[in-house]
Amino acid sequence: MHRRQMLLNMLLASAAFALPFSVNATQIRNARLWRSESKLRLVFDLSGPVQYKTFTLSAPERIIIDISGARLEGNFSQLALENTPIKGIRSGHFGQGDTRIVLDLVSPVQLNSFLLGPDGAQGNRLVLDLGHEVAAHPPVQLAAAPAAVIKQPAPVADKAHPKRDIMVVVDAGHGGKDPGAVGSKGEREKDVVLSIAQLLAKRLKREKGFDVRMVRNDDFFVPLRKRVDIARKYNADMFISVHADAAPRLTASGASVFALSETGATSATARFMAQRENDADLIGANSLLNLKDKDPMLAGVILDMSMNATIAASLQLGHSVLGSLEGITTLHQKRVEQAGFAVLKSPDVPSILVETGFISNTRDSQRLVTARHQQAVADGLFEGMKQYFERNPPLGSYIAWRQEQKAAEQALA
Repeated sequence: MHRRQMLLNMLLASAAFALPFSVNATQIRNARLWRSESKLRLVFDLSGPVQYKTFTLSAPERIIIDISGARLEGNFSQLALENTPIKGIRSGHFGQGDTRIVLDLVSPVQLNSFLLGPDGAQGNRLVLDLGHEVAAHPPVQLAAAPAAVIKQPAPVADKAHPKRDIMVVVDAGHGGKDPGAVGSKGEREKDVVLSIAQLLAKRLKREKGFDVRMVRNDDFFVPLRKRVDIARKYNADMFISVHADAAPRLTASGASVFALSETGATSATARFMAQRENDADLIGANSLLNLKDKDPMLAGVILDMSMNATIAASLQLGHSVLGSLEGITTLHQKRVEQAGFAVLKSPDVPSILVETGFISNTRDSQRLVTARHQQAVADGLFEGMKQYFERNPPLGSYIAWRQEQKAAEQALA
């Protein structure tokens, strides 16, 4: 099943449980743990339906679970966390009657979460499956057994796993009749970013486990809405739009990374960049998830949940890319900024816009037109993406499968 359809199904299920939303707060009554060879399952027992969202943070590794309109009645002291990837659980209230639960982790894990409705004696439940926890689950020691009894399993053949490539869609900004920003010596943004985008695509194609599509591979114009459509057409795991814009101040310099904001820009520069890049016809995201046949209230909940999760993933991705660029070029901002960029408005594809520098700045412009610097920037973008996906491997991908194989080998060592 395509990742987008899986997301939509999950959101539909979540929203179905969440509506209608009770005025009285739902109780988080209890938590339970189960272990298996491949995952750890954490189940929260609820007194009723909830809305929730999850996201991960690094340094240190954490999983955040925000549950709307819920209060914690039980506690987690009874959970046996020894030899699990969870080293601690914290909780607290925030917002208007919402509860945040934080799982402090020993190491990164693969997270899958979903809601279950009442079934027999079981009530509503929020289920979290944590995979790739082998490092925190030492295998049973068999040192006392005869050596002949311990059999090493044969390596899993590639064909035994439905591995897929991580699909990255690379968007070279502007093009054709739209030159983008123009430098003092006639340097055109559309030419610079096309070169960087092509180098990035070549690097992705050389890396096993990745595939790439380009929005444009030549000098032609692509409308903003079409750029988003291309990412969704190829069921992208990531969308990156490459730019080298101008700034109101000629002294502004350095690279920036942007993610979408639905509530306003994080700085005046971010607002200026978004206004400069956006077309007058902003994208109607409702149509992108094919929600026309859904109840308007349900469609709104689904869209909101999807956008929140996608923006959270985009911020993590942007942080990884920004860190990778730091050693290659100066940074205009050392944080991922947010603004309402139309080209980032896909509700289910993590998307970032990278300003590789300001072509309006003399020093930036001189570097941006050189082949060596373009290659260095492309390599930096790739390394940032790779690091993100190694921490967050999509289900069914080659990288996820490779990590499972390595974990299995470590468990047998």
